[in-house]
Amino acid sequence: MSQRTPAEARRIAEALGPAEKLVQLIVNFPDHLWHNRPGVVRNGKWKAATRQEIQEHQMSGCLGNGEFQPAGPNPKAIEQVYHTLAEIWEANNELAARLASYVMKETDWRDMKVVCAAFMLVQSRAGQPVTEQQNGRQAVLFHDDDYRAIGEAMIKLYERGSNRMLNPKLIQRIGEVLSLPAIAAINGRLGFGNPHKRKPFSGRYYHAVTDWLEFRETNLLLLEGLRKAGYARTVRGLARMAGYKPQSKRFFEVLGWKQKQAATGHRSIGLTDLEIRKFTFEGLSEPEICEKIVTDKPGWKQVMGLLPPQIGLTPAILVALLDQLSDKDLTILTPTLEELGLLRHEPIQQRWQEAIRKQEDQRARNIAKNLRDRGLAGQLDASADAAVAQAVAEATQETDLHIMFIIDRSGSMQGAIEASKEALAMIVQGFPPEKLHIASFNTMGTLLKPRHHSAAGVRHMLRGIKASGGTIHGAGVRVFHDQGVCIPEGADLILFAVGDELGEPGSQFAKNLKAWGYVPSAIAHIVNVGSEYGRGTTLRSAAEILGVPYTEVKVEQFTDVYQVQRTLKAVLEAQPLREKCSIIEKIMQTELLVPPY
Repeated sequence: MSQRTPAEARRIAEALGPAEKLVQLIVNFPDHLWHNRPGVVRNGKWKAATRQEIQEHQMSGCLGNGEFQPAGPNPKAIEQVYHTLAEIWEANNELAARLASYVMKETDWRDMKVVCAAFMLVQSRAGQPVTEQQNGRQAVLFHDDDYRAIGEAMIKLYERGSNRMLNPKLIQRIGEVLSLPAIAAINGRLGFGNPHKRKPFSGRYYHAVTDWLEFRETNLLLLEGLRKAGYARTVRGLARMAGYKPQSKRFFEVLGWKQKQAATGHRSIGLTDLEIRKFTFEGLSEPEICEKIVTDKPGWKQVMGLLPPQIGLTPAILVALLDQLSDKDLTILTPTLEELGLLRHEPIQQRWQEAIRKQEDQRARNIAKNLRDRGLAGQLDASADAAVAQAVAEATQETDLHIMFIIDRSGSMQGAIEASKEALAMIVQGFPPEKLHIASFNTMGTLLKPRHHSAAGVRHMLRGIKASGGTIHGAGVRVFHDQGVCIPEGADLILFAVGDELGEPGSQFAKNLKAWGYVPSAIAHIVNVGSEYGRGTTLRSAAEILGVPYTEVKVEQFTDVYQVQRTLKAVLEAQPLREKCSIIEKIMQTELLVPPY
């Protein structure tokens, strides 16, 4: 059995080039660097803390099984991502700069945008003049690239109707990242900023925030929109932090921000005649509240925070709010819509069905568990299946791609096999059934075929699999050969292997793949290691021998409903298949961002 030693694991990590590190960062990025509620981290995976766990932590200060994580930033996860960015930067400055531009322009990865923006705002290439001694004095030859401008552009980017801009909370989080001691230490090691200053280096962060505030004060409709969306308090916090000096009292009036003279007596705007209109439902009846919602168009969160408790959320109020709800809001509110009986009304049901069809993650699976009507729950599950199929289609539209999944069910997978099943139930149904081949293996391979092409069908197919026996990866592929599975000439094949990689030598596995005519275009390893066993080397070694790309992704990425589509698409796009640019090529072709103002 080929087993990876700690020394070998370190050697592999150190040998990764910047492009490989970038791929690993993208496919394994947690995108859960902030949480609005307490959680518990177990085996590197965050889950919301139960009331019992919160009480246990409050009483004893610790948890017997897991690390308690308060609401807010996850410093360890942020440090890990920032450290990887720093490694990419040290190896290739331009690659890091284009990654930040790509993440901002082409993705919805909110937390990745925050960390990339923080890094670009402080890195050392800031358009400095490059000089040369000429005629006894220093002459400026040219100016270096100004990559800090990319960080500014990420904060300032405005595209009407786009959900890819940084909202006030995300801008605030950039400051939180830069203030973390671990991040300040990394910046100091890299020589960013003045090492003799006590305060963490913030680069152009405050300057960019000031410009952002000034732009919104100049365009008051944008400031009004932020207030209606419930960001007034956050914007006020940004203004205080940056020491922003408004041009007129209208800035304070829109944000509902009362002013008083400072102790030094230097303030001159907003001290008198402020016309602050307080948005409230106090003293209003249900019809009057509905009328005010339709007229003023407040945001969903703002309304929920102001509803009088004696009235609460009623069917009429929710109907009045429908135009203000995004597709994501409407999907999340499904249990409320069911409870209020609104999904029995055809116009609302049609609007809801349209919303769930547009979902880009699989949160619908969690929501479906809270519904009494199993028909509605089935529609949500179907929308989640459609979301993963859409992600696969977008990532593979330029190639004829076939997929082989081989699932390790050997004895070393004791305690881990259930995670493999859960991961497969999230992704397998996203691939066209005619191009999909599945097998499980220990020392013998078993061909698998779901009775229904859905998450439910995949779970049914896997329910009888138990961990036992030895490990021969080749057995999982040989069963395809024995059953006459053929990959068309000119098509691409990706081999997905789920397990701990313990097994026969990689040279033997590579030899068998060649013998059976299944040399893949790439090997993707979904890493799932049992608690009592280590990692092997079979897959990576085979990929090196075959000369094909190898990508590994943690199994937790495929068991998180918010991560599945993003991770699967990233894994598929990481492979340089025929007539298809890899994600590295796409990133390097991305134009560098420039500040819009």
